[in-house]
Amino acid sequence: MAKSNKDQDITLRIAQEPEADELLARSPLAALVGMLLDQQVPMEWAFSGPYTLAGRMGGDDLDAHEIAAYDPEAFAELFTAKPALHRYPGSMAKRVQQLCQYLVAEYEGDASAVWSDVSSGAELRKRLNALPGFGTQKAQIFLALLGKQFGVRPTGWRQAAGPYGEAGSRRSVADITGPESLAEVRAFKQQAKQAARTTKRTTAT
Repeated sequence: MAKSNKDQDITLRIAQEPEADELLARSPLAALVGMLLDQQVPMEWAFSGPYTLAGRMGGDDLDAHEIAAYDPEAFAELFTAKPALHRYPGSMAKRVQQLCQYLVAEYEGDASAVWSDVSSGAELRKRLNALPGFGTQKAQIFLALLGKQFGVRPTGWRQAAGPYGEAGSRRSVADITGPESLAEVRAFKQQAKQAARTTKRTTAT
């Protein structure tokens, strides 16, 4: 089983569901899976996914070894069963399984080992970036989440997280502490998308 965060007394309000947020706070693997699912769906949907998945697997937490060894088709069915865990349940089931297989191979299935012994923010970003499904942006956002809400703050973590590490920002899930900040982050994302569309149109003309 993955190590928990119980000794840190962390309170999260990302999924906006007490049970789902409680799991994210105590389970490093659940937090990683939630971040992986945070793509093309509302943030609350993505981060409530680990809790729903754990329930469908008959437990109160996720286990990297169990998921890594799960029959791929049966695992995909856990995602596609209604209500689906993601807009793209089949592909996301595959990504979650690949993530867990990597954690088993590189970290003995312990998700917290990805960050528990790092000496710098740059090293942590490199480790996160190496995880299946974690590009540069996702790695930086999760690094910011670790620093801002989990107390994982190796030297240079804010710099390694880029703009997502800025104090007082409202850019990503790392900044969500309740309904108000969730609305602010959502507004920022919408503004960023609109700006990107405007830039694309301008470039095309």
